[in-house]
Amino acid sequence: MKKILSILIAAAMLFSLAACGQSNTGSDSQSGTSSSSSVPEKLDVSCNVLALNGPTGIGMAPLMQKAEDGTGRLNYKMSIVGTNDEIVAKLSNGEADIAAVATNLASALYKRTDGGISVLAVNTLGVLCLVTKGEEITDIKSLAGKTIYSTGQGANPEYIINYILEENGLKAGEDVTINFVSQPTELVAEFAKSENVIAVAPQPVATTIVANNEGAEIVLDLNDEWEKTSDTKLVMGCIVARNEYIEENPEAVKIFLEEYKESVDSVNSDISGAASLCEKYGIVASAAVAEKAIPYCNIVFEDGSELKTDLSAYLQFLYDRNPSSVGGALPDDKFYYEAG
Repeated sequence: MKKILSILIAAAMLFSLAACGQSNTGSDSQSGTSSSSSVPEKLDVSCNVLALNGPTGIGMAPLMQKAEDGTGRLNYKMSIVGTNDEIVAKLSNGEADIAAVATNLASALYKRTDGGISVLAVNTLGVLCLVTKGEEITDIKSLAGKTIYSTGQGANPEYIINYILEENGLKAGEDVTINFVSQPTELVAEFAKSENVIAVAPQPVATTIVANNEGAEIVLDLNDEWEKTSDTKLVMGCIVARNEYIEENPEAVKIFLEEYKESVDSVNSDISGAASLCEKYGIVASAAVAEKAIPYCNIVFEDGSELKTDLSAYLQFLYDRNPSSVGGALPDDKFYYEAG
């Protein structure tokens, strides 16, 4: 039970996305990393990188192995942390140069730092899954008359659930009851004590619930459900950097993006290997859980115009529902990094 709790605690910070489905990578034709002929093979430049544990950090795992082996093209110092507060503090005081964070946090941080950061890439799409035990749920409309448990009230999960329900002709509070809990541990407790239960859970919590409750199963990937009803992407995680670092080390930023894209590609082509690295570096507490969760985590790499199009549309979605969820205002065009 202690191991289960450690996995859930590590995953709890997903709700800052408030924080795995087929994965995609950004098109090289739109990528700021596609032209590397002028970028040195290796630079003697330090690059301090932070990532939240859980899905937003998964794409970093192979690059962390390079950093440990000393085979990276920069002098990397890479760390996995458990709270947004650590990342905000270290980006604000200059201890961190680059970080993997929730997209709504990136927007809020842009305002908090008076435009002191830029978003380099999108790295995670939807990570929420519908998990059931003892209930026949075949599609969203099957939820009519049901009760759902979820975390994330007043944050991303609530807005995403409500939108998907509405697009399927259902209304939260009328057609579907949503009982919000404060922590992922409460979701696993509900599955342990109830014979009939439905929950919206992020990865890797959803996978942990299934692994430890006979009869529990993931029946719907909410990223897929979002794509059925929206012409925009569900963009939940991204990579940001301090603008001061970008200005002082433009070539280092380009190298980082090239190596990070390679890292994401490695995750998606070798899930088992990536899962082992996730456990090794504390991104997900268990390799077994990570291996089952990664296919639902939608780990991607998008930069350039694709990044701006997808992220700006998602931030608009959040702003329309609650301006404070993105820091009170939508970021301007300077928020979106463009390689020089």
